[in-house]
Amino acid sequence: MDLSNLKAAPGSRQGDRFRKGRGHGSGNGKTAGKGHKGQKARSGAPRPGFEGGQMPLYRRLPKRGFKCRNSKEIVGLNLSVLEAFENDTVVSVDTLIEAGIVRNPRDGVKILGGGELTKKLTVQANAFSESAKEKIEALGGKAEVI
Repeated sequence: MDLSNLKAAPGSRQGDRFRKGRGHGSGNGKTAGKGHKGQKARSGAPRPGFEGGQMPLYRRLPKRGFKCRNSKEIVGLNLSVLEAFENDTVVSVDTLIEAGIVRNPRDGVKILGGGELTKKLTVQANAFSESAKEKIEALGGKAEVI
């Protein structure tokens, strides 16, 4: 017996459709799991996080930074990484993932001009820097934006 084999006793877990307050025989009648009296037993009980009029924690803590909702996380790859491929290969995001160069392409892949390229390749990516495009086309390859 270990922690990975533990299971709840049959019948002890209640599903989402469990009906509260339907009489004593249901096992959750009368007070419907709310105990006796008090603020939390009544309708209109305070929302989660309410601290009885005290300044709540989420307002006491300092707010820092800004996260733009529209920003994209683009993976940048230098040209020198593409040396791993053979001549006249079509290099796409999928082939980069298969080769283990990119693990998670996130919002896209951009090819940057760092390093040297000595092979003629057809590269398909979401974006290219100007220098990368020039270096790929100078060797007779193609830089295709997908």
